[in-house]
Amino acid sequence: MTRPFDLLPRSLLWRTFLLIALLLIASLTAWISILDASEREPRARAIAQQVASIVNLTRAAIVTAAPEKRIELLRYLSQHEGIRIYPAGEEEPVVDLPDSARSRAIMRAVQEALGEGTQLKLEQEGLSGLLVSFRIDGEQYWLALPRERIERQLPWQWIGWSALASLLALIGAWFLVSRINEPLRALTRAAAQLAGGTRPQPLNEAGATELRTLAGAFNAMTEALQRAESERALLLAGVSHDLRTPLSRLRLALEMLEHPDRLMAEGMVQDIEDIDAIIDQFLDFARDESGEALERAGDLNAIVHAAVDRYARRNRPVSARTEPIPPLPLRPMAMQRLVVNLIDNALRYSSSDVEVITRCDGDDIVIAVLDRGPGIPPDQAQRMLQPFTRLEASRSGASGSGLGLAIVQRVAKAHSGRIELLPRPGGGLEARVTLRVPPAHDLDQYHEPSSALD
Repeated sequence: MTRPFDLLPRSLLWRTFLLIALLLIASLTAWISILDASEREPRARAIAQQVASIVNLTRAAIVTAAPEKRIELLRYLSQHEGIRIYPAGEEEPVVDLPDSARSRAIMRAVQEALGEGTQLKLEQEGLSGLLVSFRIDGEQYWLALPRERIERQLPWQWIGWSALASLLALIGAWFLVSRINEPLRALTRAAAQLAGGTRPQPLNEAGATELRTLAGAFNAMTEALQRAESERALLLAGVSHDLRTPLSRLRLALEMLEHPDRLMAEGMVQDIEDIDAIIDQFLDFARDESGEALERAGDLNAIVHAAVDRYARRNRPVSARTEPIPPLPLRPMAMQRLVVNLIDNALRYSSSDVEVITRCDGDDIVIAVLDRGPGIPPDQAQRMLQPFTRLEASRSGASGSGLGLAIVQRVAKAHSGRIELLPRPGGGLEARVTLRVPPAHDLDQYHEPSSALD
């Protein structure tokens, strides 16, 4: 069911402008109503005085004129003054005045001036004249006045000035509201960029006091979040770096043993490599993706083939199936981390071949990594994108830090994309990343921050 408020425009600019326009129309209507009510009685008395004067002068002229001159007098009044006189009959082509406050006021004023028995009617044929009754020697007559002599003429000059004033008021309202709305739009864009993992440019702290305060608070919040992110990244990078030194010593000491147990030595080497891989993931997760320069015409297929070739040289079961796709804005190293993390995640849980595909999907670019592992339940897919999350129940025995998919999600967001973990027909998992190809004029949103941790 549609509610009345659902029909209103959704933007603040149009809602505020519409409200101001309605208030302006309401105030003009009230002003016209007050003006009409205030001048109704004086206007009615002026009309009544004019009608009474015409009736009295006409009656006096007819009464005092010689009988042979009366026809000529009536013809003169009709031709030069538009006043016609004729006796009242039984079948009179007359109708009552419209029932309005103005008509009633005129009727009262005319009867006060000419007597209670005076009647006001309209000519029925064409409604072109106002009829006023009067008596001469006991006989009732009708005096027909042209309606334009007593009707109120439209004040076109005042209407024009009022329309011009209203138009100027609406233009001023649009200007004021747009000046308020523009900083709010900039704040909305900056908040969307911040939510997507991109550091926005500082907002311009100008305009009204409230807008300056809001922009300043948002800039301060952005700076605080950036400092917290930098400190977190520095902490992870420092810890990861410090862990590598004892790991290197352990590997060196293991290689210097004269007669190590082969199985134990291989297990220790594997543990060291796993820890080293986890440290790499910590460093990848700590890295600010927006710190890398944007390549505005990046080749995603080249990145995919380079990653797959690296696995092929290590005899890993990874293949690529790519379709021609248009160049798109990329951060090459970040996109390489995305592809590598998806492939590593698939290899970790799948004993069969892993396939990487790219294709166009309408205006979007899709890169997907497919495996035949145990898969992820649909109700757990979103949770698996969180840092340090693993689904041991379905993929038991797998090692890792639980950061791979979180890194993929961060890189995808930095490229205005999204990741989906979908069940693959026949079993397995499809990790699909959809990237939006922005119009050329939208590339400015991929700005370079003032500082970043690599």
